[in-house]
Amino acid sequence: MRIAFFGDVVGRSGRDGLSDHLPGLRRRLGLDFVIVNAENAAAGFGITENTARELFDAGADCLTLGNHSWDQKEALTYIVREPRLIRPANYPILSDAPGRGSNLFELRDGRRILVVNVLGRVHMDAMDDPFAAVNRELDSAPLQVVADAVVVDMHCEATSEKMAMGHFCDGRASLVVGTHTHVPTADAQILTGGTAYQTDAGACADYDSVIGNDKEEPLRRFTTKISQGRYRPADGPATVCGVYVETDDKTGLAKRIEPIRMGGRLKETVPEVQALVSA
Repeated sequence: MRIAFFGDVVGRSGRDGLSDHLPGLRRRLGLDFVIVNAENAAAGFGITENTARELFDAGADCLTLGNHSWDQKEALTYIVREPRLIRPANYPILSDAPGRGSNLFELRDGRRILVVNVLGRVHMDAMDDPFAAVNRELDSAPLQVVADAVVVDMHCEATSEKMAMGHFCDGRASLVVGTHTHVPTADAQILTGGTAYQTDAGACADYDSVIGNDKEEPLRRFTTKISQGRYRPADGPATVCGVYVETDDKTGLAKRIEPIRMGGRLKETVPEVQALVSA
């Protein structure tokens, strides 16, 4: 299975960047399934039905969320109606969070992919144990028993927590990828048990910014400790960042992982198309 995962979409710039690049990339790489983290898609904070539709129209099959899941209140009802939208699985039971923390999607050819979203706990809001939550999800749809591929979006601040989740899932997931910090890391690898891993997929955002936000307000807060307004997404051309993973049809484990970066300010990195076509 050929899977692409794209990091946090930030505002209009990120949505436009994905709309510009994803349709062609999907055709060129023969992608079977596309996952996009969209928790910052609506003006940098949360998601709305309209912004979600833009991303689905661009070619996303599934949208994951994070700590900004409910910043746009309409998401609380939209997620109940939209099974392709997934919030973190480790909300406290007593919160009665709407929607679901995972979903098993069936492709047109009958293959199935499980997508799981969890929030970390280091330097983040208090949540239930993400490792226990992921363990339950993996047990409910084991790789190559129920699911042909499994992707875990670990949305958290600490790189150590993301790495720990990668090793925790090694051999039971096709891909574990980090989101939230908006900066693509250079550690794309296949772990010893066969799980593809990257600490952070990066963001689909204007990188002439502070993690996708216009520079003025973050700089003011860092230098003066005085806030004069909300963060606003930077509106220059977006760099679309993510990872490409190819799985083994027999095991569901990864046999290839490569970073994706297209457009904007960062050096472009795209999986070599001819090698994929001839494989």
